[in-house]
Amino acid sequence: MKRELRSSRWFFENEYYAFARRAYLRSEGLNADIFEDKPVIGICNSWSELNHCNRHLREVAEAVKRGVWKAGGVPLEFPTISLGEPFVKPTAMLLRNLMAMDVEECIRGYPMDGVVLLCGCDKTTPAQLMGAASADLPAIVVPGGPALSSVWKNRKLGSGTDGRKLYDLHRIGEVGDEEWCEIEGAIARSAGHCMVMGTASTMTSIAEALGMTLPGCASIPAPDSRRLAIAERSGRRIVEMVSEDLRPSRIMSREAFENAIVVDMALGGSTNAVVHLIAIAGRLGIRLALDDFDRLSRRSPYITNVKPSGEFLMEDFFYAGGLPVVMREALPLLHGACLTVNGRTIAENVASAECHNRAVIRTLDAPLHPEGGTAILYGNLCPDGAVIKPTAASPHLLVHRGKAFVFDRYEQMKQQVESEDLPVDEHSVLVMKNAGPKGGPGFPEWGHMPMPKVLLKRGVTDVVRISDARMSGTSFGTVVLHVAPESAIGGPLAVVETGDEIELDAPNRRLNLRVPAAEIERRLAAFTPPPPHYDRGYGRLFLEHVTQANLGCDFDFLTLASALGRSRVESGQPPSPAVP
Repeated sequence: MKRELRSSRWFFENEYYAFARRAYLRSEGLNADIFEDKPVIGICNSWSELNHCNRHLREVAEAVKRGVWKAGGVPLEFPTISLGEPFVKPTAMLLRNLMAMDVEECIRGYPMDGVVLLCGCDKTTPAQLMGAASADLPAIVVPGGPALSSVWKNRKLGSGTDGRKLYDLHRIGEVGDEEWCEIEGAIARSAGHCMVMGTASTMTSIAEALGMTLPGCASIPAPDSRRLAIAERSGRRIVEMVSEDLRPSRIMSREAFENAIVVDMALGGSTNAVVHLIAIAGRLGIRLALDDFDRLSRRSPYITNVKPSGEFLMEDFFYAGGLPVVMREALPLLHGACLTVNGRTIAENVASAECHNRAVIRTLDAPLHPEGGTAILYGNLCPDGAVIKPTAASPHLLVHRGKAFVFDRYEQMKQQVESEDLPVDEHSVLVMKNAGPKGGPGFPEWGHMPMPKVLLKRGVTDVVRISDARMSGTSFGTVVLHVAPESAIGGPLAVVETGDEIELDAPNRRLNLRVPAAEIERRLAAFTPPPPHYDRGYGRLFLEHVTQANLGCDFDFLTLASALGRSRVESGQPPSPAVP
């Protein structure tokens, strides 16, 4: 028996507005028979001219529409807000949850039977997955893909990663103004997101690892015609998924999230993936903890030689075979039976993947690093955890003890790192406060503090840096991030003083403030929180309801995992309420 389409309730109920809906769509040139027994497919487009990563998604949407029409569906495109990290102050992360709510409510409120999610820049992918998980209609992800590799003076440049390195040289006069202008014109030469394994590439790869894209979809370069071809196939497939009632809650299982973590570790992916994965899982009532990431990192070698941890770019990664090859190599560590949007399992999808360049994608028995790209730290400075990316850090600093130099706020840090007489050396530990979810506000990408100019001039290129902020996935260095609880709510980071000794032991996952416990307690007792950044609107909503970094920074009233206290799956309840 054929299943009734959800959209038919909008168009064929015995009421005036059913007639009105049909009439208004006929004003767009759609004939009367278009509404009869055909699934309506929403195309959720995060296109924006204020998001260069996603500026080509209109063309991608047209390819999706061709596929939907071919399969017998009716494609209807709709916009949501779009988040381009470089363009949103203080950070696009402040608006990730707003975009997720936008996506969820559009799916709930519009007459659609399935949805295609068009994403690219780093917050758009998790926001769409969060919204789609909550709404739980059949959904498939079509990322926009990475930009083409950039070249300057015969040197390959990766946006973000090489841009930061060259900017440091520009700050100390080793790259002149004319050269800096040349770099500006060369480093972003096509549509698409960052062409390194930053957060955008990490999150679109994670969408594929979760089973939410067609195989091979994540890493096709944005201008490549194969990007449009797979978009068309995705349009065809979503119509079939509606018929099969294949929803996100059937695909994104606990095992699928473990697969995504393993793949993230094998990629040397962005530290931001930790926050986003916890948030997506929470929408399905699946509780991920920081310990899950560290447990899987310890047994998941880093095998993908792509910047910022490695030397190649995403275009090279695609030519080497892309994510299917990484997943085939990592298959002994994965739950191969997990279902994906094409109706096949992970193991079936990657069985024939072939590597074309072993310099880019290594094997498990010849990894670039024996453990994954992200490690979780604990200690009296971060009782609820912190993260570090050992594969992009300086090996000699991963075990380090030094005296803190403290910045109380971001603006102070920006000014003081340019000082020619800042009292720091290669042993110093730079600490920045008030940059977390509430303190930033919004959890900005301030954790990759610029190297002090005085040290750059001495040839020092890295020191230990610690904050409750995030950093761009394109960043690098010995940077400790996501310190929880954050300083603005009275976490121990709030009471660190210049001159205090801090000890980092990344191999043993420890981060400690070497100050007597009684003194720490005395300082905490005297702590006064800073005034809130907002007293109205979305900002106030954010400050009142955002969770801490270790809980995914979602809103407490949106995540099923927080509301229930334990996984719905563990309690035997349905993973997610279906959209009516």
